[in-house]
Amino acid sequence: MPQTTPPAAPAPPPLGRGLPFVMALACGVTVANAYFPQAVTPLIARSLDVSDGTATTLATLTQLGYAVGIFLLVPLGDRLPRRPLITVLLAVTSVALSTAGLAPGIGLLLAAGALVGLATVVPQILLPMAAGLVAPERRGSVIGTLQAGLIGGILLARAFGGVLGEHLGWRAPYLVAAVLTALLAVVLGALLPPTVPAVRDGYPGLLTDTLRMLRTEKELRRSVLFQVTVFGGFSAAWTAVALLVTGPRYGMGTQAVGVLALVGAGSMFLAPSTGKWVDRYGPDRVNLWCVAAGLTAAGVLAAGALGGVAGIVALAAGLLLIDVAVQCGQVANQARIFALRPEVHSRLNTGYMTCSFLGASAGSWLGIRAYTHFGWWAVCALIALAVASALVTYVVGGGGRRIARTGAKEATESEAAIRSR
Repeated sequence: MPQTTPPAAPAPPPLGRGLPFVMALACGVTVANAYFPQAVTPLIARSLDVSDGTATTLATLTQLGYAVGIFLLVPLGDRLPRRPLITVLLAVTSVALSTAGLAPGIGLLLAAGALVGLATVVPQILLPMAAGLVAPERRGSVIGTLQAGLIGGILLARAFGGVLGEHLGWRAPYLVAAVLTALLAVVLGALLPPTVPAVRDGYPGLLTDTLRMLRTEKELRRSVLFQVTVFGGFSAAWTAVALLVTGPRYGMGTQAVGVLALVGAGSMFLAPSTGKWVDRYGPDRVNLWCVAAGLTAAGVLAAGALGGVAGIVALAAGLLLIDVAVQCGQVANQARIFALRPEVHSRLNTGYMTCSFLGASAGSWLGIRAYTHFGWWAVCALIALAVASALVTYVVGGGGRRIARTGAKEATESEAAIRSR
């Protein structure tokens, strides 16, 4: 479909050195709304007198709502001024969180949880916004900074939900998150620079173009396949581990899930460095490292079935590894797609992230079924299978040839630099 660009307008101010950290904090606080329910589902089951399976449906519906919201709402970042779009979405999210926290029964809670996921897509608007406001040589680093906030929010959300839920009940995380999200709407409304819409296409055209790019943009498809598989394994692990730790083998509370999440959150400090590695080595090499980390994680997590201190240590180490695999892979994949046409950044990110969270939703659903019917070993086997699929994507996509070309280019540039001296 032809692109209709608006008349020339003054360029938005460049992204300074401090604003990316504010945007990273916003990514973390916002995305946490889609993940802290994973830590409090056992509390919800007991409080509302429903089965564990019904309660864990809340986490799946929230993530599914997030995937739908990414597809339906994030393309508007190419069509509308991003600052007011972001503040409106944050206001809707705050209202949905309040509704969930006050819900008298499971039905309204599930509906409000789906709406939370639908509206809490602000990080996926902030990421392409930041990528478009920096020079190409800084893009990987800035994406890494925002990604650190994003993954930090995903991981710390479980600590936030688990600890607060254990002491104050499952409603407390929802109500506190509602207040934080409302405050965030005010802060971003004041600090974000104004931007000019990239296109004037109608809304149906934006959605159609997103689907078309999934078919025509090879690099987008490669990034999608990498992330769907690894992120699906990640989601299966984190959804099932709450049931393992609070079940009869360990007999711990949801606070223990929060402590495990704190260990895994150490991986978020790798994101800025990962961005620099992507700038230097290219995304394919970083993807290969992530596949290796994910396969190792599946093996280490399997030892969590042993129970006791050794089992907890294995769970912590394995979750840290799978967190690293997802985080570093996300930076590499988004750097790959944001190197494509800048006028369609939001739609590229829409296609990528919609598929990613559909993969996460599928991972959560499969992880719960695998754990319920076959135990923790089956969850680990599912993770290994998912990550191995990413390795197939790497081989079929010619990742080895790309790395070889990158290495040859680096050698040529190094020799040229030596001769110039």
